[in-house]
Amino acid sequence: MKTYVIGDIHGGLRGLKQVFERMSLKPDDRFIFIGDYVDGWSESAQTLSFLINFSETYTCVFIRGNHDEILYNFLKKGDKNPTWLQHGGESSRISYESFSKAEIEAHINFLENLRNFYIDEKNRLFLHAGFTNLHGPENEYYPNMVYWDRTLWEMVCALDKTIDKNNDLYPKRLKLFDEIYIGHTPVTRIGYSKPTHFANVWNVDTGAAFKGAVSVLDVDTKHVWQSDPVWKLYPNETGRN
Repeated sequence: MKTYVIGDIHGGLRGLKQVFERMSLKPDDRFIFIGDYVDGWSESAQTLSFLINFSETYTCVFIRGNHDEILYNFLKKGDKNPTWLQHGGESSRISYESFSKAEIEAHINFLENLRNFYIDEKNRLFLHAGFTNLHGPENEYYPNMVYWDRTLWEMVCALDKTIDKNNDLYPKRLKLFDEIYIGHTPVTRIGYSKPTHFANVWNVDTGAAFKGAVSVLDVDTKHVWQSDPVWKLYPNETGRN
């Protein structure tokens, strides 16, 4: 069994389908989606429908992203957060205009059952953003930090590359897990186009919402598959640019 982690999609369903077409998927493979399935390109609702159908064939773990939580509040409670609408939410709102009440209910159920984090059998942590508690994400004082926090990524980006786990200066929260996989903050912001790691933290958000690709990483071999830059697959749209 192979385990794959999939970076932020942001409604770029064409990118997700394309990268899967470039892989050899097998029924016993496991797919861990790191969150932010929506908000950006025009197929947010369609992306959730695809994921629901995909999980009927493959073993999937779906992590909750901050954009997914805000979409849930819109679908469940009608909350039209103005900031959300300005940062990709409007495209998600429009994508649901042709969906039936039953389809929307199925998506609400999907969003309600997303996981805040996942720890696999090899002590690898998967979550959307990060965590601040020195005893791990399950002890976070504010549970929604796991899909909003940026300090974990900022910390490892600034960490002296000569400091390893045996050094007292190595951050304690990193020592809890063999590896940590996140999204949330595009690596394109620091000049990378593929999943990137510092210390034991891998960031698989390669900026699909903007000018980057949808990326898939084999967590054992670290082999990467990518779609074309998603904006090229939606030539008449702006995404979150």
